[in-house]
Amino acid sequence: MSEQRVGDHTGELRVGEPIPELKVTPDRYLTYRYAGASGDFNPIHIDEEFARSVGLPGKILHGLWSMAQVARALTDAAGGPTHLKRLSVQFRGMGVPEQEVTVRGIVREIADGRAIVDVEAEQSGSKIIRNAEATLAL
Repeated sequence: MSEQRVGDHTGELRVGEPIPELKVTPDRYLTYRYAGASGDFNPIHIDEEFARSVGLPGKILHGLWSMAQVARALTDAAGGPTHLKRLSVQFRGMGVPEQEVTVRGIVREIADGRAIVDVEAEQSGSKIIRNAEATLAL
């Protein structure tokens, strides 16, 4: 899995400004490793032929892996995992291995020592996570 961060993160979050983008390219074996780690061995994630037989383009990424990338981008922006206080996402598309996933977010509000961030994850022009919202402790 390759990854890169885009943007200059200074540790400060400001209303209307983006958090640093996270770009991750899941390798062809990620779904096998994630199945082992998560216990989710649904064949749509690990069996190419089965996935195609049920109308999918091939193996698809686990939704929770995609959500974890959103959480990772947020915790990096906030200064660590203890700052992520709430995360809500909507799974709206299917991700596939070997294509870059980009996580982007915009700070919507800051009040009472907390920031509300709107986030999405996309792959090949399709949003695989939409309408995600996080609360970060500042």
